[in-house]
Amino acid sequence: MGSATTSSDLSSEMEVDAFRRLFPLRFHERHLLESIRPDARPLGKARETTLALGAVASADGSALAKIGCTTMLAAIKMEVMTPTMESPDEGCIAIDFHMPPICSPIVRPGRPAEAAPVVSKQLSDTILSSGMINLKELSLVSGKAAWMAYLDIYCLDADGSLFDAALLSAVAAFAHLQIPVVSLNDDGRVVVVPEENEGGELEKEPVNKGKRKLKLSSIPFSLTCILHKNYILADPTAEEESVMETLVTVALDSSFQLVSLYKPGGPVLAYTSAVQDCVALTRQRVKELRNILNEAISDMEEE
Repeated sequence: MGSATTSSDLSSEMEVDAFRRLFPLRFHERHLLESIRPDARPLGKARETTLALGAVASADGSALAKIGCTTMLAAIKMEVMTPTMESPDEGCIAIDFHMPPICSPIVRPGRPAEAAPVVSKQLSDTILSSGMINLKELSLVSGKAAWMAYLDIYCLDADGSLFDAALLSAVAAFAHLQIPVVSLNDDGRVVVVPEENEGGELEKEPVNKGKRKLKLSSIPFSLTCILHKNYILADPTAEEESVMETLVTVALDSSFQLVSLYKPGGPVLAYTSAVQDCVALTRQRVKELRNILNEAISDMEEE
């Protein structure tokens, strides 16, 4: 009796899996009729999200962010540069997004992933336009020296909503960032003080007295939604993105002001009501992500 039941369950499971592979859109639409998704989430609910600061010991700031299975590792390295003539009192931020072959079966060795430069551009536009970082804080000596922050984000597992996870890891890495101590050498150049010398006496007066954190304001968070017929699905998986192709990504700052809205084509038109619903879902998501970030910072400070 037990063996027959087990065999029946296995057969049924195989039939569902076969239907899912052969008719993916119909499979998902059957779930939508019940206002549920294959992973048992309601349509407007995001996946479980975790955040760990200080994931890379050799970086000046780093974070590991996970949204469901989507995993991003962000690391910041600070270097002294000569500021531009146009902005002598400002530093710079360079952002690079990487998708190695290990992150997804669709990324092939030797070929850059198509999504990588798109996400890089989105991240740069969102972080800089949000005003999260005052670039004047990165200045060291007006017209002579300023910080260049190199932010590299590595996608370790690409299971949908790549931009959301990448932005969260980037924001968390900047929240963890400690700007190194620098001093002037005999040639008048600004050089980074090695960590072992920070506590001792320096030959030259340091330009900044000690490691410091950046003051972050208007921190941006985002939520990607799928528009399919009359349905809106928050935080889609890679499978959902491949089947239902119309995506809308909304980025709001911590005060719920709109930072960016991105819709890369797709067969479904984004009517005003649909965009408003996406913004409302993003507002709820911003509250969640803000709490997750604050908890991660608190946990780091307690250690």
